[in-house]
Amino acid sequence: MTIVYEKSKGLTDIPFHYCPGCTHGVIHKLVAEVLVELGVLDDAIGVAPVGCSVLAYNYFNCDMQEASHGRAPAVATGIKRVLPDNVVFSYQGDGDLASIGTAEIVHAAHRGEKITTIFVNNAIYGMTGGQMAPTTLVGQKATTAPFGRDEAHCGKPIKISEMLATIDGAKFVERVAVNTPANIRKAKKAIKRAFECQIQGKGFAIVEVLSTCPTNWGLTPVKALDWLQDNMIPYYPLQNFRNFEEVK
Repeated sequence: MTIVYEKSKGLTDIPFHYCPGCTHGVIHKLVAEVLVELGVLDDAIGVAPVGCSVLAYNYFNCDMQEASHGRAPAVATGIKRVLPDNVVFSYQGDGDLASIGTAEIVHAAHRGEKITTIFVNNAIYGMTGGQMAPTTLVGQKATTAPFGRDEAHCGKPIKISEMLATIDGAKFVERVAVNTPANIRKAKKAIKRAFECQIQGKGFAIVEVLSTCPTNWGLTPVKALDWLQDNMIPYYPLQNFRNFEEVK
């Protein structure tokens, strides 16, 4: 029988714990495939965050380290400085990176740390029950914003990629989505370029991936993909903000 698909060797055989329709599994798959295709899986060291992907260390078939809430960039920095020949990445959600970890990611980018960050933005706190996150859209309902996010009270959602793209040390910044097959292919290409940025010693690289949370959005998996397309992408446009091949 002809094999048309095999699970990436970059993933372990442990089943994901994610909710039905959550796209963390797709993003894990892309990262794992890129590590294999670049031939760096055996040299890769990942840093898992706090949040829905807290158990990522169970799924990636490489060395992994757990970090405290928001501290993944600092932990990745330490690992990379001690083991400069290894490929080091942090995998973080919006609650971890864009809330308590904002200072960590800004200073890692400012220092030009040669690490790669995969930033998963689903516009809500997923693991802890759907509270409003820094990335929650204006008008979007959350358990702590039952009438929807109020801009006058909470301000607008933070745009991490746009902010980091203003920092000289950030050499690769791109926002992608995983809501359609075409966007998934583009996401994989961006993730690969982010790792190549590190491998070539250019500096800090981040890929923001727009993701879904059907459980806390109160939508079916299919309608969650549509909601991402209709609501998230207009506010968080898919775009390459910085490319190390063009940045001096």
